[in-house]
Amino acid sequence: MTTSRSTPPGARATQGARARARQEVTAAIKDEARRQLAADGAAKLSLRAVARELGMVSSALYRYFPSRDDLLTALIIDAYDSLGAAAEEADAAFRAIGEAGEAGEGPTPARRWVTVCQAVRAWALEHPHEYALIYGSPVPGYTAPATTVPAASRVGLLLIAILREAYEGKGVALPPLTPGVRAEADRIAADLAPDLPPEVMTALVAAWAQLYGLVGFEVFGQFNKVVEDRAAFFTHAATGLAHGVGLVK
Repeated sequence: MTTSRSTPPGARATQGARARARQEVTAAIKDEARRQLAADGAAKLSLRAVARELGMVSSALYRYFPSRDDLLTALIIDAYDSLGAAAEEADAAFRAIGEAGEAGEGPTPARRWVTVCQAVRAWALEHPHEYALIYGSPVPGYTAPATTVPAASRVGLLLIAILREAYEGKGVALPPLTPGVRAEADRIAADLAPDLPPEVMTALVAAWAQLYGLVGFEVFGQFNKVVEDRAAFFTHAATGLAHGVGLVK
């Protein structure tokens, strides 16, 4: 006869309380670290300073984040995930509404593209210090590990999905390739989306860089005394990016 072993209810409750307490402390550490990012920048982030502000001893904080780099990585992943979620939610809401285009054809790929770009801008303006963490100057002495890649890829994968849908529906005009870039275009397509033409993927990478350049110029103040109606300007520029990657409607 065999008997099953299970965790007693009291032990499960204790484990659950510990897990919740750990989550709460982890969240408090991240919140204080974000406050310090806003005040002093990522380069000056200090585990000792975070612990001091939270009334913790440094050795206790190290049980949650063994090093400054571990804390930075967690903040970077959170920022990328927050940005990615904002873009995905905006796209899902736009598609759900089914807003008609000029010809009544619904949420076209080009309009979906612009919606996603607008969501990226809105998130960045609402979270300028987190945007600076992931798209600003590199933090001295820090190299982002591979664990940041899935979160960092969310917006790019969404833009690729929009292009893929358009391409399958024959709604993409292939952008031209300049002489000498064919080999690199083939490599980019093979690495990122082998089912899409190299012309499309090369234009996408360029548009991706331009998108974050536009957003960065606004977040970091380079448009001051240059662009006044920035929302309208951004929509115009994002529409141009959509056309540049071949989204004809």
